[in-house]
Amino acid sequence: MRKASGMRLTNRLVAFVTVIVICAMFVIFIGGAVSFRKLGQDYLTHYLDGVVEVIDQEMADPQGAQSLSRWLPKLLKASNVMELEVSSEAGVIYSFKGLQTLNDPSILYRSRYELQHNPGYFVDMKSIPPYTEFTYSLGAMSSISLAIAIIIVGLIWGMDWLRRQLLGSELLEHRGRMILAGRVEENEIGDEREWPATASLALDKMIAELKDARQERSRFDTFIRTHTFLDQLTGAANRVMFDSRLQSMLQDQETHGAVILVRIADWEELLAEKGKEEADELIQDVGGILSNLVQRYPDTVLARYFDAEFAILLGQQSVKEVKQFANTMMNALDRLSPPTPLDKENWCHIGVTSWVSGERRGRIMDEADMALRSAQLQGTNGWFAFKKDQQVEDARGSVRWRTLLDSIFSSGGPLLYQQPVIMADGTTLHRELLSRIRDENGMLIKASRFLSAVEQVGFNARMDQQVISKTLNMLRNEPVEDALSVNVSVEALLDKAFVKWLRDELLQTPRTVLNRLSFEIPESGLVKHLDAIRPVARILVGLGCKLVVDQAGRTIVSTHYIKDIKVDIIKLHRGLVREIDLRQENQLFVRSMLGVCADSAVQVVAVGVENQNEWQVLKQLGVKGGQGRYFAAELSLEKPESPRKQK
Repeated sequence: MRKASGMRLTNRLVAFVTVIVICAMFVIFIGGAVSFRKLGQDYLTHYLDGVVEVIDQEMADPQGAQSLSRWLPKLLKASNVMELEVSSEAGVIYSFKGLQTLNDPSILYRSRYELQHNPGYFVDMKSIPPYTEFTYSLGAMSSISLAIAIIIVGLIWGMDWLRRQLLGSELLEHRGRMILAGRVEENEIGDEREWPATASLALDKMIAELKDARQERSRFDTFIRTHTFLDQLTGAANRVMFDSRLQSMLQDQETHGAVILVRIADWEELLAEKGKEEADELIQDVGGILSNLVQRYPDTVLARYFDAEFAILLGQQSVKEVKQFANTMMNALDRLSPPTPLDKENWCHIGVTSWVSGERRGRIMDEADMALRSAQLQGTNGWFAFKKDQQVEDARGSVRWRTLLDSIFSSGGPLLYQQPVIMADGTTLHRELLSRIRDENGMLIKASRFLSAVEQVGFNARMDQQVISKTLNMLRNEPVEDALSVNVSVEALLDKAFVKWLRDELLQTPRTVLNRLSFEIPESGLVKHLDAIRPVARILVGLGCKLVVDQAGRTIVSTHYIKDIKVDIIKLHRGLVREIDLRQENQLFVRSMLGVCADSAVQVVAVGVENQNEWQVLKQLGVKGGQGRYFAAELSLEKPESPRKQK
């Protein structure tokens, strides 16, 4: 894969031109120095040749030879000759040695000449090299100095001109770097000074088309998920999604809840007399009331099961709570005034049945239908509960939950279990920490059962604070090789005091520790409170933590948050994963989610993988990792204790 150059284009060109000019100046300087030295050497040689010729001519004259000692020293001194010897085979005839002192005699130029007119005679001379005693003179070197100054000034001006000419190219390069860094939205439109202009305009057009394509793809993916799992009139889930979630919850261990059917009587007569438009208005009114009522219960599914029938799936709720909810729902529906020909006193009926994990979905729906028919036989608006021998009675109210949780928090907080997320290549992405508590009898309670009570009594921030504190302590002090992931509730992130505490704790934690910590946020709450959670998410990401979106696909929401808050990992809800090899609609949903994340670095992980068939299908779809009993069971991080019952 190609990598972007670390050096800007302007700097590269400026460096290239500067090096070329400096090299040219250096070559010219070396050449000039060598030539200057050669000229001086040639001049000295030519001058000494003339001195030797004069000596040769004078020695040829008998009278001139006798007068050498009179005129020759002056000539030699004027010629910078330090020593001279005229010799023959018989010995030295004449010797001269100047009185001038030199710091370094080794620099003297030595030469030997044979006299032409006096065969057998030789002249040995030691002379001072040319320019040895010269110093730099501004006047003498003014032309060279001026040339160098002109070159330097021209180089500076040329560099400045080159930078100004290449500013547009540099702006285009900077924009490209920002786009490669993922900041596409901030650089959609280029600066007018960018050059080449055609490349800048082409980049603008491609980014605009890419943005439109992404929006269209997001709309298409949302359209697929909506038409696959949602009712178009009410916005509630459809029958496919309801049956899928019910089947998944029945296959989970240690779960229970209730199924509630709400049916509008005489629907066909209403359609015949008033038409579809007024009938749809009644459906929307009923759907709106039911949607508002189920908001207080987590992990609840509201679906339009048939044209005139709604189904509600309540998880982890006691029989007492279900009965209270049925009464509340009936009172809310009684306040509606249905159009004629519906009888105001006998137009709405509710059937209720409870379930526990391991039961068959078809049997539960039959029980709910029988309860609904029993309610219709009463001849008035009302509800009826199917009588079952096996019912989960958990009468612990908010006061008992508050007391239990207070004791848990004061005694060290909840117990922590771990389960790894294994990637397709066999590596461990991180280990998710799961909370457990023990009730008054020492029985272990899973998070799916007590989290609704934690929210009900307003202890979300306290619970998350204790779990995060334990996690940070493990990362700081214990030899934990893998990264850890901790769940944090949306309600806690909306608490300013909790956010301030979390920020201060993370700021006191080394960056190397934070890089191994991930925070998991439920998708539905994240999208619902995106504006409020966005600043907190940016703090977590900025400090080096990873952001994980949990329970993706539990509800049908827009996925624009993926780009908005820089999500690192998305965990698919276990309801989508369960028996995905047999459910084409779930495969379509997962493929749609993967399509949204295709052009980003987000990793999609499946939660609740139970067998080889599910994992093979998930890998074929493109899921990067999995979590569940197929890979590893949940293991306690606490010290071994005596075995106790689990609840």
